[in-house]
Amino acid sequence: MAETIDLDTKVKFLQGFAHKIRIQILECIREEEKTVSEIVKDLDGNQSNISQHLACLRGCGLIVGRQEGKYTFYSLSNQHVRDLLKMFDVVLGEVQSDVACCKNHIV
Repeated sequence: MAETIDLDTKVKFLQGFAHKIRIQILECIREEEKTVSEIVKDLDGNQSNISQHLACLRGCGLIVGRQEGKYTFYSLSNQHVRDLLKMFDVVLGEVQSDVACCKNHIV
């Protein structure tokens, strides 16, 4: 039987997905690991900002970093995170019009 997870821990975990840039990073490294520089280039972002979001994602256990020389390569932490991103796409495909109409959340 699975261990019961504390509600506050669930909320912290879900906050990892609660920012557009963090979702972009997860999508960017969904299929292959990348360095910070590659992620910054792909997202046309700011390195300092991207690094802060990478730290958040790492803290939430969603990504891992692998050091190789002076570079850190980031990837999804495991197949379950990849599966979760795919499941988000499936569920969103079913409720997309409802989400688009939702006025209770700020993007």
